[in-house]
Amino acid sequence: MVNKKKLYSATSIIIGTAMLAAGCVSEPQGEKPSAPDKSQAQSVASYPLKAGSTLTSWQTLNNNLSSVNIQNLVDTSFGKALEKQTGVKVTYTHPPTGQIAEKFNLMVASNELPDVVEYTWTSYPGGPEKAIKDKVILPLNDIIDHYAPNLKKTIEADPELSRQLKTDSGQYYVFPMLRGAPSQLVFQGPVIRKDWLDELGLPVPTTIDEWYVTLKAFKEKKNAAAPFTARYAGGRWDVADAFIGAFKTSNDFYLDDQGKVHYGPYDSQFKDALTLLRKWYQEGLIDKDFAIPDAEGKILDNKITSGISGATVGLLGGGIGRWLDTMKQKDPKYEVVGAPYPVLNKGEKAFIGQRDFKYNPGGSAAISASSKNVETAARWLDYAYSEEGKMLFNYGIEGESYKMENGVPKFTDLILKNEKFNVQQILSQYTKQSGPYLTDKNRNTNTYKQQDNAAQVWSDTEAAKHSLPKFISPTPEESAQLAKIATDLSSYKEEMFVKFIMGKESLDNFEKYQKQLNAIGVEKVISIYQGAYDRYIKR
Repeated sequence: MVNKKKLYSATSIIIGTAMLAAGCVSEPQGEKPSAPDKSQAQSVASYPLKAGSTLTSWQTLNNNLSSVNIQNLVDTSFGKALEKQTGVKVTYTHPPTGQIAEKFNLMVASNELPDVVEYTWTSYPGGPEKAIKDKVILPLNDIIDHYAPNLKKTIEADPELSRQLKTDSGQYYVFPMLRGAPSQLVFQGPVIRKDWLDELGLPVPTTIDEWYVTLKAFKEKKNAAAPFTARYAGGRWDVADAFIGAFKTSNDFYLDDQGKVHYGPYDSQFKDALTLLRKWYQEGLIDKDFAIPDAEGKILDNKITSGISGATVGLLGGGIGRWLDTMKQKDPKYEVVGAPYPVLNKGEKAFIGQRDFKYNPGGSAAISASSKNVETAARWLDYAYSEEGKMLFNYGIEGESYKMENGVPKFTDLILKNEKFNVQQILSQYTKQSGPYLTDKNRNTNTYKQQDNAAQVWSDTEAAKHSLPKFISPTPEESAQLAKIATDLSSYKEEMFVKFIMGKESLDNFEKYQKQLNAIGVEKVISIYQGAYDRYIKR
C-alpha cells in the first residue's frame, strides 16, 4: 500500500507545525457554502449521483504513477471507474513531490481552495480545530449525519476511532484513511539476510548480544564492509526504535506505562543506546557512511543486495519485497526476513517498535469552507466507505484487477504477474493506495511469505501502549511555541546523535547535551504534548 515510507510521529507534528505560518486566514469572500439542514433526516445516496455533478480535489499523486508517466488520477483505470460509479466528474490538482507543504501554504494563503483537500490536517498550526476556526475547512458533524451514512456507521462502531477523528472540542474534520486489520498497522522493522544466517549456522537474532555475534560474523566470515546499514533521510538516520528500544526508551516522543510523555533522546538511558551504537561503529559493524543522505533509498538498496550489508531497518513492500524481487533472478539463494525488535534479555517483549493507528492522518480529506458543493463532496467521499466503494478503492475492477474466490477477493495475474509493471506500479493504476477510504482486512499485496511473516514478527512489541497518538492537538498558542522550538530541537538532536555514534563527541558530554536540549525547550514541548494527550484522552 505504501510506496514510500511515511512515519508520522510526534516529531513530524512539530516539524509540520514549523512549516506553516501560524497566523489566521481571512474568511473566504463571496457566496457562503451550503450546509445541511439540521431538520432533515439523513438520506442515503443512490449512486451514481445526479447528472452533471462536478468537484475539484487537491491531493498528492502516488509516486508509482509518476514512474509510469501518468500525471493525473483522472487518467487511471481507478479514476475512470470512480467517475463512472459515483457520477461525479472531478478535476484533480496534484502538487509536485517535494513541494507539498509549500504548495499547500500558497493555496491556503490565496483563499482559493478546491472542494476537497487531502492533507495531513494534524500538521496544520493549531491543529484541525484552528483550520476550522480559520474557515479553511468545515466541521463535519452535521455533514456526516446528513450526507455520509457509510462513514457514520463506521465511526459509531468504534469509539476509539471516534476519538481519533475528533478535535478536542468534539468536531469531526476529515473523511479518514482507515486500516481494516491490525496486521496492516505494522510495516517496518529490522531486516536480515536469512541465507547468510543459514550458511553460518546462526539463528535470527532476538537480543542485543545475539545481534552483536551476528554482525561480527557478517563482517569476519562474509566480508561485509557494512554489516548493518540504514537509510539516512529527512535529516535523520532511519533506524526507528530498533536497538534503542531495548533500553526502554525511544528515538522519539513516547508514553510510559502511566501515560506520561517522554522524549527518548532526552532520557538518561538513551546514553546506553548511544554507547552500544558507538561500540558497534568503532568495531566496523555499522556502516561508516551511514549519515550520507539517501532520500530515495538507492544507496541502501545497493548495499543490501550487493553483499556490502547484511542487515538494516526496512519496509515490507519497499524493502523486503523489492529486494527479493531484485535478487530472485540474480541469486536464487538470496533471502531477507524480518527480525524481531531486539531486547536486552531473552524472552522480553520489545518496549516499542513501529506501529501505526487505524486512522492515518496522511491523505485524509477535508471539505474546504469555501466549497459550494458540500453535499456532492460529502457523498462522493462517503462512497469509499460503502461496500461497492470499498471494493473499488481496495481491489479495482472486478474481472480485471481482481476476482472473487470463495467469497474472498483475489488479485489477478494482471496485478501480481504483470510483465510491464511491478506490483505497486500496476496497483496504483487500479486502486487508491493511500487516501480517504477503509482498507479491506483481506487486502494483501505481499508477493512473498517473508513479508507476511515479517509483519507478524514486527507486531510483537509494546508499541500500542507506548506510541504517542499523532492526533493530539496542541492549541494555537501551543503550536506557535512548538514552531519556534521544533527545527532547533530536531536538528540539534540529530547532529549530536551522529557525533556521539561516530565518536566526534565524547559520551562524557551526554549531560551537557541534555542541558542543551533543555535550553532549546524540550521540557516545554513535553509539557505541551502532555496537555494535548490528556485532552485527547478526555474526548
